[in-house]
Amino acid sequence: MKHDDKKKLIKKYAQHEKDTGSSQVQVAILTERINELSGHLEKHPKDNHSRRGLIGLVGQRREHLNYLRIHGKDDYEKLVKEFKLRK
Repeated sequence: MKHDDKKKLIKKYAQHEKDTGSSQVQVAILTERINELSGHLEKHPKDNHSRRGLIGLVGQRREHLNYLRIHGKDDYEKLVKEFKLRK
């Protein structure tokens, strides 16, 4: 993910002007990285090191989504719908 792409995601999902670490922003960034790694693994199916990294990213995203499900139901629903994630 390029630096400019990351800035755009942060700007889109930030809760306030200086927000770079809220769960909404983190889910957006992790989803973008997961999508990139998934594409990489389709081309390189034997790349087990990247596969392990992908599994870790999915786990991190799940933790942020679980937090949002408890503390910010509306934000959780919005992100799941926007990124077409399974609940």
